[in-house]
Amino acid sequence: MFSRALPACRRPRAWFAVVIGVFVACFVANDQARAAPAAAVQSTPFVSDRLSVEVAGQGPDVILIPGFGSSREVWRAEAERLKATHRVHLVQLAGFAGEPWTHGDGPFIQPVIDDLARYIREQGLDRPAVAGHSMGGLSALMLAQQQPSLVSKVMTVDSLPFFSALFGPQATVETARPFAERAAAGILNTPDDAFRNGQTASAAGLARDPVIRGKMVEWTLAGDRRAMAAAIREVMTTDLRPGLAGMTVPVWAPYASDADGGAPAAMSDAMWTREYATLPGVRLIRVDGSRHFIMQDQPARFAELMDQFLAD
Repeated sequence: MFSRALPACRRPRAWFAVVIGVFVACFVANDQARAAPAAAVQSTPFVSDRLSVEVAGQGPDVILIPGFGSSREVWRAEAERLKATHRVHLVQLAGFAGEPWTHGDGPFIQPVIDDLARYIREQGLDRPAVAGHSMGGLSALMLAQQQPSLVSKVMTVDSLPFFSALFGPQATVETARPFAERAAAGILNTPDDAFRNGQTASAAGLARDPVIRGKMVEWTLAGDRRAMAAAIREVMTTDLRPGLAGMTVPVWAPYASDADGGAPAAMSDAMWTREYATLPGVRLIRVDGSRHFIMQDQPARFAELMDQFLAD
């Protein structure tokens, strides 16, 4: 816990997204990495130095946003499934998984939100559904708070409105800031071999699926460390809870629980219930037998939830 000065390298909650920041602070940086390129997909003419978008399929629009350090490939299986009934917009954030980054240590999240909003407007999307994993879920929630007229509904996949709440209900942006700076410094300063070893060691806490664990490491090693440092600093110090009560966009929030080395169900329930308590009508759905990467650990269950979310 922040206020109790919990040693940053302890791993009692490795199953939560924010633990990435904790591992990074211990020079065991983690989240996601670079996969082999997928087959060519129709690209939009949208131009941005903050994100790129691949488009596939026809039908109602759905935007899929990956998490910290991740490639858009984390959503590939869902995109392939959904494109039969939807027009799927697969986002890749600049600086992650080999995507170019030109902004040094400048701001990360707000420019992404601004360009997502611009993308929706310029492409003429009619209030798309937006789903994001981890930091992508935080971004989706932030977009809905700032631009509620642009989106119809949001799904935040294993994502909290204030990630540093992982350290306890007493955590605030100010108490989280020193830990965020440590996490950013860990990303920037860890030697390459130690960085790789840290990614490999911590991946097991974030997924049961060995394939996605390997991809996490690949994607993160291909990322720009300046971008990842800027992103983790902002993720750990962005608190969207004050804006929850006034939200009108429907939100679904599936979260992970894993009795075998992951999140105990009661602890997950308590965390998500507490952190989303002021959001009217939020749909909290626990997915058992899964760690942070629910889409990979429980693909059939996640596909069912996604279909229900889009049909709702």
